[in-house]
Parts: sequence; structure tokens; C-alpha cells
Amino acid sequence: MKTHDLHRGSAPLLISLPHDGEAIPPAIAARLTPSARHVPDTDWHVSRLYAFARDLGASMLVPKYSRYVVDLNRPPDDVSLYPGQNTTGLCPLVQFSGEPVYLDGQAPDDDEIDERVRHYWQPYHATLVAEIERIHAEHGRCVLWEGHSIRSFVPFLFDARLPDFNLGTVGGASCRPSLRAQLVGVLEAQADYSFVVDGRFMGGYITRHYGRPEQGIDAIQLELAQANYMDEASYAYDNERAASTQSLIQRLLEAVLDAE
Repeated sequence: MKTHDLHRGSAPLLISLPHDGEAIPPAIAARLTPSARHVPDTDWHVSRLYAFARDLGASMLVPKYSRYVVDLNRPPDDVSLYPGQNTTGLCPLVQFSGEPVYLDGQAPDDDEIDERVRHYWQPYHATLVAEIERIHAEHGRCVLWEGHSIRSFVPFLFDARLPDFNLGTVGGASCRPSLRAQLVGVLEAQADYSFVVDGRFMGGYITRHYGRPEQGIDAIQLELAQANYMDEASYAYDNERAASTQSLIQRLLEAVLDAE
């Protein structure tokens, strides 16, 4: 069973898109609430948004299955990444809207969660590790870029409108200070988009777990407000809005590639 696709590039850059998948196995889908079957909490179209990065030589890792099957950006022991704040878990039971994911009595038990980790989570992370190691061996460094997006307003998770660009480096722990400063400089040099660095979205499990700047592995998360490239009501991709957003993302990725 193929759970993800890897495009292997030639640059020291790996783009991971762990919430891009939409597929749900029929046996699981039958247990979901009607609203959850539409997988509304998908990071819609991020693989399309980042497709240009292949021309920069980036590798790209894209899952096929929805975060409702298993969240690839959560730790396998399901410890909360944001203690004291609302969040969703390894096999989410609650949507970002606050509505349930499963029909009454249909949530997965511990054995099923363990099985999903084996069948979906572990293969993605095994490929992630192998590609990081390949890139590092070839280039002497690797930058892992976590591409995410979310609706602009999600009261369940945050109080106000999300800034357009949300850069996360786990408070500076997941990448070199010089690289973080370069990326902040790119954001400060433009006036079209609001941004925050290490705010509500400091970085998920992948950024926190794989970022080892002292070993030549930098990890950075970018959480985008979806209104910048799509219609949030219909989920339709907006080419005009996306083109402008891609331009700024490209400047950030070029800064990553130019960094020593």
C-alpha cells in the first residue's frame, strides 16, 4: 500500500507536506460524521502551491491519506505539542470547528491507533529520515521545510485572525540563528503580508524532532493563512492570489538555498 509520494531533487532542501493528503479508507470513512467526511481540516492545495519548488531542486514528500487517519505531524505517543491550548491529536477526535470527527461510539481504540501508526505514520517518517540522510550526505547539510496551511479564522485554536505567514523555528531551536535571521529579513522586507515568527505555530512534531542545526539539519515550519491562495468557503484554488503568495514563498526558499 503506497501511503506517500517522494519527488527526489538535487538541492539541500526537503519540503514535507504532511497534511496535504485527503484520502480516507472506506472502513474509516463510514465511521466519520458527515462533516468530517469532507476532510475540512486538510492543508488544501499545498502541494500545488509548492510545486514551483521542484524547479529550485527541492525534494518533496507528500502523503496520500488525511490527517483524520493519522496526523503525521504529531508524536507517536500523542503527547501534546501545545500544553494548555486546544489542539488535535495523533488520531483526531475533534475537528478545528469543535465538531466531532467520529459518530458516537466509533472512535478508534488504542490497538487501532497503533495499527494506523504502523501502516501510515511510520512509512512517512522512514522516508523522511532516509531523504534527510541522503541530502545531508550529498550536500553536507539539509534544510527541512514544513509546508502547512489553515483557515484564517479558527476560534477553536486561536482568538483572532491568523497572520498571513507564520514562521516556526521552535523559538530558534530547530535551525541556525543566522538562517532564522535571513528568513525574518525576507519577511520584514515586504509589506504585502502580515507575519509572525514563533507565534501560535512554533513548529509541530516534525520540526521539533528532526531539526538538529548543530548536526547540519535545519527545520522550519511555515503555516499559511489559506485566504492567501484559495477561497476558504469553497476550498477552490485562486490562481491570482496564489501567484503572489508563491512569490514570497520562493524568496524564502531561495534564502534557504543561498544560506551557507
